[in-house]
Amino acid sequence: MNVRSKCFPLTNPFWHEKANLTASHKQLLHMHGTFVILLPLSLILMIFGGMTGFISILARAYLLLLMTGLLFLFGALVTLTGISIYIAYSAAAFKEAICILGKKNLLLELDIRFGWSLVLVWISFIAEVVTGAAFFLAARAVGLKRRREQVI
Repeated sequence: MNVRSKCFPLTNPFWHEKANLTASHKQLLHMHGTFVILLPLSLILMIFGGMTGFISILARAYLLLLMTGLLFLFGALVTLTGISIYIAYSAAAFKEAICILGKKNLLLELDIRFGWSLVLVWISFIAEVVTGAAFFLAARAVGLKRRREQVI
């Protein structure tokens, strides 16, 4: 017996039947899939940046310090994009829930909170920007030191 549900599979952003989905459902799925990819990618960039940063600090290599700073700033951009898409996704999902349920007093029935995950992502973004700037400053210090050594 094949029983089909009328509910849309909004929990799986990477696979869905395209037959019964509206444009707004497809947009929600694409947004969900995007931030599900971007935020872990940001974490991978931070881990890789930490490894290259450790090596560049030990080697005092100007170019490697500069590239590590760029890597952290790129990771911050990826994080900011993921945060923005997550917030837009949450707003669009809430609007879709209002359309589906057809109730204007939906806030009385739903308890919507972003929670600690959003706070931690903002902290991560700020930490990535500060770390990228610190690596740029370290690269500048190493570059100035090498210039002084060449003059002497």
